[in-house]
Amino acid sequence: MDFAPTPRTADLAARLETFMTEHVYPAEAVYDAQIAANANPHEQPQVMRDLQRTAREQGLWNLFMTHGDRGAGLTNLEYAPLAGIVGRSIIGNEAINCSAPDTGNMEILAMYGTEQQQKEWLDPLLACEIRSAFAMTEPAVASSDARNITSTIRRDGDHYVLNGRKWYTSGVLDPDCRLIIFMGKSDPEAPTYRQQSMILVPTDAPGVEVVRDLPMFGYHDRLGHGEVTFTDVRVPAENMLGAEGDGFAIAQGRLGPGRMHYAMRAIGMAERALELLCRRAQTREAFGGPLAEQGVVREWIGRSRMEIDQIRLYTFKAAWLMDTTGNASARTEVAAIKVAAMEVAHQVVNRAVQAWGAAGVSDDTVLARLFSLTRALQVADGPTEVHLRSIALRELKKYDAEAGVA
Repeated sequence: MDFAPTPRTADLAARLETFMTEHVYPAEAVYDAQIAANANPHEQPQVMRDLQRTAREQGLWNLFMTHGDRGAGLTNLEYAPLAGIVGRSIIGNEAINCSAPDTGNMEILAMYGTEQQQKEWLDPLLACEIRSAFAMTEPAVASSDARNITSTIRRDGDHYVLNGRKWYTSGVLDPDCRLIIFMGKSDPEAPTYRQQSMILVPTDAPGVEVVRDLPMFGYHDRLGHGEVTFTDVRVPAENMLGAEGDGFAIAQGRLGPGRMHYAMRAIGMAERALELLCRRAQTREAFGGPLAEQGVVREWIGRSRMEIDQIRLYTFKAAWLMDTTGNASARTEVAAIKVAAMEVAHQVVNRAVQAWGAAGVSDDTVLARLFSLTRALQVADGPTEVHLRSIALRELKKYDAEAGVA
């Protein structure tokens, strides 16, 4: 395994570092201020539109897209370190059109969408002319097990009729959101993993209602996390993604790159937190000297450095496996990095919060926001325990024969 950056990645990394320093970090406070001043807090602030225009001009756009010829043409391993750079800022990914849930939705459309679906939805998403949402999680069931999904997709002539209640449908409150990818059961009598389907739903379809915006640990994101009801929503049959019953397979196909994106963003957050921890330790004095002279603080810093570098290498390995052997062969590594990266990021942020004291739990730094985000993402997009379960099952399978398991 060779994780040395390719010449193109090294060039993009240098340009991204400059872009972040000169444009993104200075815009963070402006971004929050403009959201607070907007009549609609979910509307994209002007400073983000300016950042995106600059990113386009500098060729820092859609770097995540590895499918077809619509993206930058990078491999997963080439993109991984770039995701870590922009992940240092809450607004970094959005600035280069590499933010969730659009990245996953664009990958689904690129892999499974028809030519017409790609023209109608994928191309505008890649141009950031519209935004999208992904509706899978339901409040009434444990949605980490997709077999529990109760929302329905019923064929009626040339249309499908959708019913269900979803929540934490991220991105749906953005006024630019035009598309919802909806997952539901199309055939409850089919084999277990052929019961679910995914279908494309325009946000203005009659029967789609955003009930409320849900916070995460008290924070309301600009894109919003909506609770959404679908009541007899009719969409054309050609809006089906793939064939009926492909929903579970499509969801699995979406996971590999998405997990790597999450992991590298987490590493970026951890790097930002470690930087803040070190600067605080050098400048804050207590008990006769700077915090950096305290043994426990030095241990925090040392452990943070090791943990971040370890999970970065593990994530690079997962990306390399996806590129060389395919997503299915990298399932253990893909599941593991989602768990480990968020745990490491949360631990490093927690140490930085402790070093900053009262300022760490306020909104005077980004730490409180990073704390809530890294904790919430241990639940979102597949909770930690589900990934650990799948890793354990694959590990145990190696010993089935000697244990006499059929």
